[in-house]
Amino acid sequence: MRFKIDLKIFLFLIIFYFTKQIHIYALIMIFAFIHELGHLLAGVLCGMKPEKLEIKPYGVSISFKLFPKDYNIKIGKSNKLEVKKILVALAGPVTNLLIIIVSLNLPVEFFAKLMIIYSNILITIFNLIPIYPLDGGRIVKSILSITFGKRKAEKYINNISFITLIFVTFVSSILIYIIENIAIFLIVIVLWIMYIAEDIKYKRKIEIYKLLEKGIENN
Repeated sequence: MRFKIDLKIFLFLIIFYFTKQIHIYALIMIFAFIHELGHLLAGVLCGMKPEKLEIKPYGVSISFKLFPKDYNIKIGKSNKLEVKKILVALAGPVTNLLIIIVSLNLPVEFFAKLMIIYSNILITIFNLIPIYPLDGGRIVKSILSITFGKRKAEKYINNISFITLIFVTFVSSILIYIIENIAIFLIVIVLWIMYIAEDIKYKRKIEIYKLLEKGIENN
């Protein structure tokens, strides 16, 4: 399995250090890593092979190698792989929810317990936002693939991600004004970067689809 570190994480460390929120960021990154271990365990149990582990400013990301056999077994209008993707995506947030439940019964001081719960709630909410490629976006995309097929699913999730991001940006703007927390601003920026990157990939796929359709028509 390959490892990769996004160097922008050092910029985040500097920002959170000077805003005196480095302890919260460190705690979130620790639980984000445990969150990703949940994905890893689910993937291995589903027979998927880990391919790359990447440390990013907003957490840890793991990708799996895809096998042709998963594409050959049809599930609805898609394939077996989409069911595996749903299970793997759900495993991360479920891991954080289990940590919250366990922490409620831990014999630790109230503030420490509160920080553990707070960090895991943030990670769970963030990852369940229906913006691709977050866990919520992956789950929605896979469900759409099973229901409508891969091509329509890509179109729908791209639109859903954009609409959700506009809403999140609006709500976050209000929160930034009220509580003056730079962390919220950074989260919104990260979400926009993620969306733009995926939107570029989507538009490239559309061009490929058009070229393939044109080639079929010419033949």
